Formats: sequence, structure tokens, C-alpha cells
Amino acid sequence: MIRTFALGILYAAIIPVLLACGKLPDPAHSEPSQQERSEGQESKDEENDNDNSEITETAETTMPQTINISVSGKTLQVKIEDNCATRALVEALREGAISYEAHDYGGFEKVGALGRSLPTCDSRITTQAGDVILYSGNQIVLFYDSNSWSYTRLGRLQYESLAELKPFLNAGSGSITVALSL
Repeated sequence: MIRTFALGILYAAIIPVLLACGKLPDPAHSEPSQQERSEGQESKDEENDNDNSEITETAETTMPQTINISVSGKTLQVKIEDNCATRALVEALREGAISYEAHDYGGFEKVGALGRSLPTCDSRITTQAGDVILYSGNQIVLFYDSNSWSYTRLGRLQYESLAELKPFLNAGSGSITVALSL
């Protein structure tokens, strides 16, 4: 009985997180059946007959494919993932740029506190140079080498070679100020 109770609590706690990170289908947003689609289409046809207004998607409601990272007056684009963390980060960046200090750690990354928490959808991954990662929900890690750990992937820096990336990140040579923007 205790095991069933504990599993129920665990299930109730994990399912909303998995839904938010896109790991499980959301029953509220699942695909409608063929009958529901045809009934919905009839309803939409009636609405369209009565309402000639045009619905357009604005730039503020679409998810960008890239964000910018600037260090010492130079900027690289980051091709971002579409997950709960990047959606929250983009929402924050719509209010304005975010700056933070990052320092070398372990000879393979620059890490810095973001100054806010983002939702996580961690999984065990092996990073590569150029990966942009969320660690512990409130730190952004910019990799210039590889590491394996449980992280939330935010995206990947777009660069030509390590000869470009390492100087951009001042790899192994102290702290940098990082600015994130749309």
C-alpha cells in the first residue's frame, strides 16, 4: 500500500514536468479523431462565414530559430532547441537582453549564473564544443570541449572552427561578460 501511495505521488509530480518539456503527449492537446476533425471543420466553416477577420501570427508569438550571444563586442548566433527551457529563455529575452559573468571550469567550459531560473528537461548527454547548455536550471554553460552529464540543451553556437570559438569564449583565460539577445 505504501508503495502504491509513493508511486502515485511520484506520478503526480513527474507527469506535469514531462508534459512541460514535451516528453509526453498532452491529452489536452492531442490530435482529434476523424469525427472530431470533421465536426470541428463544420464549426470553423460557420465561423468563417460570420467573421471575415484575418488571423496572423506575430513575431512575438513565434519561436525564433536563433538567439545571439555577444562577448567583447563580437556576436555569434545560437541555433536553439525547442524545449521548455528555451521557450522560457526566449520569453525573458523578449523583455530585453540578459547579461551575466561566466568563468572557466574544468578546462572545457565557461559557466555563469543566469540570475533567474528556467524550467529544465535534463537528460544525460555528451556535450561538444559549441554546445550551449542549461545546468541546474539557473546557469548557462558554453562548452569549448566535451563533457558528459545530465543537462538541458539550449542550443549550439554557430561558428566556423575551434580557432574561432576558443578566442570568442576566451577559453582557459579568465572570466567573460556574456550578453544574450534576440
